[in-house]
Amino acid sequence: MKNTKKSGSAARKKHNSLRDHMLYNILVINPGSTSTKIALFQNNYCIKTLTVSHDPEDLKQFSDVTLDQLEYRKKAILETLEKEDIDIHTLDAVVGRGGYMKPVESGTYLIDERMVEDLKHPWSEHASNLGGVIAKEIADSVGIPAYTVDPVCVDEMVPVAKITGVKGFSRHAKWHPLNQKAVIRRLAKDLDLDINDLSVIVVHMGGGISIGAHRNGKCIDVNNCIDGQGAFSPNRAGTMNFGDVIDMCFSGKYTKSEVIKHCIGQGGLVSYFGTDDVRVIEERAQTDEFAALVLEAMAYQISKSVGENAIALKGQVDAIILTGGLARSKFLVEKIEEYAGFLAPVYLYPGEYEMIALAKGAYRALSGQEPAKTYDPAPFLAPDDPIHG
Repeated sequence: MKNTKKSGSAARKKHNSLRDHMLYNILVINPGSTSTKIALFQNNYCIKTLTVSHDPEDLKQFSDVTLDQLEYRKKAILETLEKEDIDIHTLDAVVGRGGYMKPVESGTYLIDERMVEDLKHPWSEHASNLGGVIAKEIADSVGIPAYTVDPVCVDEMVPVAKITGVKGFSRHAKWHPLNQKAVIRRLAKDLDLDINDLSVIVVHMGGGISIGAHRNGKCIDVNNCIDGQGAFSPNRAGTMNFGDVIDMCFSGKYTKSEVIKHCIGQGGLVSYFGTDDVRVIEERAQTDEFAALVLEAMAYQISKSVGENAIALKGQVDAIILTGGLARSKFLVEKIEEYAGFLAPVYLYPGEYEMIALAKGAYRALSGQEPAKTYDPAPFLAPDDPIHG
């Protein structure tokens, strides 16, 4: 692995020090399936992190993730803030994780009514759809701006990458833009480079594995990992043979939801070992040849996808970044570097940086470093694509 610890210029440090003299209080909201992470930041510095847990039995009463859970989750967040003596009237901004509104380019967005409306009627169900709506309602109550940063609907794929081979169907970017963009910024800072001058392949390895080709600040191609496209992962089957899936669908043995679970949720490592805990399987692989083979197969498929993205970048690859929880796996990291390390230097940023990435995006907007964008959905989808709307 490459050592990325390199200090920036003295002039940049002085400029940052002067800018950081103005303190902004920023509330970060990141909804998950059964909990909501919240944090209070002053500029880029985290003051407090909290997890608001939601009782699964309470959640069962809601049929719709976004609309039905809105008031329940917002109330839980406000009660937690009150218990922690965090006065929302002292905030300068609220930033929420962005969900499945219509596709946009990356960046920090001011949440407006048009965005809220699309988040309330998303084209894909996900807890992140609640982030922007809750942020907007809390911010409006005290008269401050609400932002979202690199939402999950970011789609910067070049037109040639959108084509599927079946008219009326486009490739969709459903991936991890918030964390992928964050680690590129970290690499650029560590190497004292401009993010817009880098051509980078980012491998985000979590429950789903997304691999993106980034050029000049844009992700020009990426797999739809949410629906299981690409390398298989801890709980997703990855790209499969059409014939096998079609046979499964029409076998009469499975319902639609059961087929989906086979591929997404109960696929990947879960299918082979009954667990998606890579630590358990990595330990087992020390004495179990089959466990070692399956883990290597996952690294092998990830590496092949890295190679595909090198083609998307026309061979001009400055770095390969490994991130996400599985970037802590010594076995996977070493195998990926063994297979794909000849393409470019490999840099390691294990874990996820979602909360700080959200806070930093809001801070860039508040401090004038980066003007907040207005929600303007990307127009390049096929006219008959169902999410064009």
